[in-house]
Amino acid sequence: MEDWERPAPGDVGLDLDEVLGAAKDATPVESVDVVARNLEKRFSASEVSFLLVDMLGQEAVRLPRAGTARQARGAVERLRLTGSVYDRVLRSQRLHQEPDGEGGCRMVAPVTNRGDCIGVLDLAVPYADDTVRDAVAQAAHALAYIVVTDRRFTDLYHWGRRTTTMSLAAEIQHQLLPSAPCCEAAQFTLAGGLVPADDIGGDTYDYALDQDVLNLSITDAMGHDTASALLATLTVNALRGARRAGLGMLDQAYAAHRAITRHGRGMTTGQLLRVRLETGVCELVNAGHPWPLRMRAGRVEELAIKVNMPFGVPAPVRYEVQRLRLEPGDRLVLITDGMHERAAASVDLYALVHDTRGEHPREVVRAMTTAVYDACEGALPDDATTLVLDWHGSRPGQRRTSGGSST
Repeated sequence: MEDWERPAPGDVGLDLDEVLGAAKDATPVESVDVVARNLEKRFSASEVSFLLVDMLGQEAVRLPRAGTARQARGAVERLRLTGSVYDRVLRSQRLHQEPDGEGGCRMVAPVTNRGDCIGVLDLAVPYADDTVRDAVAQAAHALAYIVVTDRRFTDLYHWGRRTTTMSLAAEIQHQLLPSAPCCEAAQFTLAGGLVPADDIGGDTYDYALDQDVLNLSITDAMGHDTASALLATLTVNALRGARRAGLGMLDQAYAAHRAITRHGRGMTTGQLLRVRLETGVCELVNAGHPWPLRMRAGRVEELAIKVNMPFGVPAPVRYEVQRLRLEPGDRLVLITDGMHERAAASVDLYALVHDTRGEHPREVVRAMTTAVYDACEGALPDDATTLVLDWHGSRPGQRRTSGGSST
């Protein structure tokens, strides 16, 4: 380290305009390199790398840097998340710092966009003070935005997340899901997940935020494998098409029903929700779907709402909009029936929701899907999906960073 000289005060800090400008000029596969070069230039950073969270949420995959010998896809470095520093950083969403054994510091920062944990930025620097720590945190934040933008144009960030072989049904199904499994806003925090991620067939969840409402859906297409994935494709796209055309919830429900009866074979259960951001009033249509769970003031209960017929049932149907009001601190949990079928029924979902009341929704999703997956010893009879919504309320200062209600 003798040859390293601490930069002058005017040279420190991250120039975000410079980083974003360089990202714009670079190719979509050079996102990491843009950030890495800036950190190397300003802080003599070394060993700068980006690790993606794999699709199963079990491993971190270190992406090779551009301009170096590219590793074969099967030979990339894969690290188990459980018990690792990367897992701690992703869960806490805090920058981690430790000695690197050579007189400098190793730093690991979460790369997260609106609650979506994309991965971590890992690097070594000769020294670290508040300015360096702030710059690394900003760099990780900028990298999240750059990756979200650039992954539309390359498969790099897709294959980096795949540590197992994807079935055709799962390939179709993942294209139906939102590009980010988590979303944070002033009024709410939302997270979704499903297992098995590499072999799903008919489950989906979806969300869309408008100026004054949050739209949610969770669906379960009948059957397994590719046939159910195709049925799910009809369902999701019919719902999205009607929603994007500005139609109401009843019209969305009937659009899904018509699409399946005219073009598909089978049925899909589903739950559609529309939450008014200003008031917390929630409109809901239940098409043969399991009841949602609500935690309020630490008490978990099933909401025994009226259940209409599934989409696509070969009989006359009538859908009905029901209403409930969310209160600040409420947690709403939507599930598919795979969460309590056969061996999965041994999981006490009520206790699990209560015990994770102080956790962020993405950690609740992780805990619930992991518990069901473990109960079935990795051999789920059906897809298991959950969508967790924390309602903070519309008034300033009501947002709970922990993501849960307190007892």
